[in-house]
Amino acid sequence: MSSDPRLTTLAHGGGCGCKLAPRVLREILAETPIGAAVPELLVGTETGDDAAVYRLNERQALVATTDFFTPIVDDAFDFGRIAATNALSDVYAMGGVPILALALVGMPLDKLPAETVRRILAGGAAVCERAGIPVAGGHSIDSPEPIYGLVALGLADPGRIMRNSGGRAGDALILTKGLGVGIFSAALKRGELGAAEYATMIASTTQLNSVGKDVAGMEGVHSVTDVTGFGLLGHALEMCRGAGLAARLVLDAVPLLPGAEALVRAGVGTGAASRNWASYGEDVRLPEGAEPFARGLLCDPQTSGGLLIAVAPEAAEGVLQHCRGAGFAAAAIVGWLESGAAEVLVV
Repeated sequence: MSSDPRLTTLAHGGGCGCKLAPRVLREILAETPIGAAVPELLVGTETGDDAAVYRLNERQALVATTDFFTPIVDDAFDFGRIAATNALSDVYAMGGVPILALALVGMPLDKLPAETVRRILAGGAAVCERAGIPVAGGHSIDSPEPIYGLVALGLADPGRIMRNSGGRAGDALILTKGLGVGIFSAALKRGELGAAEYATMIASTTQLNSVGKDVAGMEGVHSVTDVTGFGLLGHALEMCRGAGLAARLVLDAVPLLPGAEALVRAGVGTGAASRNWASYGEDVRLPEGAEPFARGLLCDPQTSGGLLIAVAPEAAEGVLQHCRGAGFAAAAIVGWLESGAAEVLVV
């Protein structure tokens, strides 16, 4: 039996749950200079979007992003696959097609054997191969905790860039994956996650959000973002703030990973969900009597979560069916955008 330590025991957090809380991030960036206006920079830091976008010419824009985190699972190959899928998601969320990746690696070499690190890199490379792109290099350091991720570069049509701020009043909101990844990862650390639930988590977190490049060209689609560490509420709020609108979410319509509800009701959750609520709870209205349950699910940090799509109501059913046909069987209309102050009302 291997004496190598479990990956999740070497990190203080896991997956997108180790991201800085939204409020902390806003405070840190509040006085950071945005820099001189560059006409070719189509998307920068203004609305906390998923990636930067730089116009190359009339037909092409470069989509650039980076994402990395500490282990959410103990299997090295699965960790690599999840981290790579999550990083590529930002390119797809902007309506782009990935073309190239660079690996970002930080490993405690005094605690992990080289074979474990190789397996992490192999998992990431396998996902990139599935996405049709090379891992063309990267950078590595010796670090106290295991860290892995990618710099992901893609191309998009400058006229079809999907921002998180383009929603319009009346738009339907479609979520393409079920919630519960953070809850499952917490149960895994406690030794309370069954084999079926683990398989469900891996299937969700390694499913490429490549449908984003299709959605970008569909009539009526106004805005897209991916749901990751800030939870559904946090990313819906970013969409609202960018568009100057309110959102109304229907709790019973939100798709969940099978088993997630039972775990939440049993008290399983993450510290990141609590930090998320402390960061933005003042801009959320929850139904009376549903607070602990709703907060546990809607603030749950999603690692490699689904896309949140704002689409004109008359086009929503067509976009929904396209997502389901592309393999996102859990995709559902979870609410809509409406006029009002930037907040989320849950009914």
